Amino acid sequence: MRSSLRLRSLVRRTSPLLLAAIVAGFVTPNLSLAQDTPSKPAAEAKGEALKLAGGKVVVEKPASWKTVPPKSNIIEYEFRAPAEGEDTSRVTIMSASGGIEANITRWIGQFDGLKKSDAKIEKKEIGKTIAHIVELEGTYKESMGGGPFAPGPMKKIENHAMLGVILELDTGDTVFIKMTGPKKIVAGEREAFIKMIDALKNN
Repeated sequence: MRSSLRLRSLVRRTSPLLLAAIVAGFVTPNLSLAQDTPSKPAAEAKGEALKLAGGKVVVEKPASWKTVPPKSNIIEYEFRAPAEGEDTSRVTIMSASGGIEANITRWIGQFDGLKKSDAKIEKKEIGKTIAHIVELEGTYKESMGGGPFAPGPMKKIENHAMLGVILELDTGDTVFIKMTGPKKIVAGEREAFIKMIDALKNN
């Protein structure tokens, strides 16, 4: 019965000329070819390891993010996420100082009319590193200058979001990773962003 089912499966997949040869006895059908072979799952693409704060902490950039030239010389790494598409978000990584609370306040101030109570803030320990995760959405005031310390004219963009983290190392170093873009794009990249942070390695 099983061989009959395999043969019928083979008949459905065989070209007319080859089928005629099988019927005439010139070719012996290989019933094993008719078995459904489970497909192997595609190998998950691996991202690039990024050494931050002089190699004191390492994160793995999601493979779906594209490396692009930084728009400012104070930015160590810059990415476009996702790599392709009409709408993408901007991801930047840089080391800076100024204090945790002061920088969170600065981030909140980059959105028109937002207060600290409007922000979603989470603090978690990952090994020897404390991650301060900040989520914001609203009308983003994008600086058209050379970065946070060289601001230029402001461009207001509605329905924008920011997902940022300040990594506070036990050495006193702080690393800032920030994603900004259309709200729906940032929401779509949130899982990859958080996974990258949760998997960071301390050296």
